[in-house]
Amino acid sequence: MRYDTRYQSRSSFGLPGFPTGVKFLIIANVAIYLLDFFLSLIVKEPVFQFLYLHPREVVTHFAVWQLVTYMFLHSLGSPMHIVFNMLALWMFGAPVEQTWGSARFIRFYLICGAGGGITQVVANMLFGNPGQLVLGASGAVYGLLLAFGMLFPNQEVLFSMIFPIKAKYLVLIFGAIAFLGSFQGDSAISNLAHLGGMIFGFLYIRTVFAARRSRSASAPFQLSAWWRNYKLQRNRKKFEVYMRKRGSGPPN
Repeated sequence: MRYDTRYQSRSSFGLPGFPTGVKFLIIANVAIYLLDFFLSLIVKEPVFQFLYLHPREVVTHFAVWQLVTYMFLHSLGSPMHIVFNMLALWMFGAPVEQTWGSARFIRFYLICGAGGGITQVVANMLFGNPGQLVLGASGAVYGLLLAFGMLFPNQEVLFSMIFPIKAKYLVLIFGAIAFLGSFQGDSAISNLAHLGGMIFGFLYIRTVFAARRSRSASAPFQLSAWWRNYKLQRNRKKFEVYMRKRGSGPPN
């Protein structure tokens, strides 16, 4: 499905700006990461582990807040985890926010992140390891990647920072990697969260956004509005007849 948008890059590899929502999310993620990093040096262990996504705790102790908090935490042992996530958030999130607006963008981001967490919890409880810890913004970022591909399918981006590729093909590649990786139960990468973020993002765009477009395109019939429009048209015709009888030209 092709979506008309207001955003157009001036070149194939034009760099986006830093809209409000993207800036807020990046600052929040980096600030929490630095706070966790320096506090862990004092106590000799990560401080915010209770905010990680624990599938067993979500189900048995109803720790539903972890479905949101986990996406603002990143692995302290691998700084590239947060670097790549924030880079992708900026590259794909900025054009999406500039098209949708900040409020809709942040709501979509959180829904994709929570959807990735739900997917991870359900899969781990049914087929995997309920005690596995999950953290990172990757589920939400994968949702943004999907949105970018649906909004700008023919926009060229750099795959692995080297090869130019259209956004729609990039989405297919990363979606296939996440799908195939989800069968590796012992992987340290939360491929199910990635895949869940894309699935929830797709469903949200095709249901909520589509419903908004259909409502705006075909407003419900209202008798009072029809009657006002009918009287306006009737009075206009009377006025045109009056002006012709006086020999004047047609009214502006």
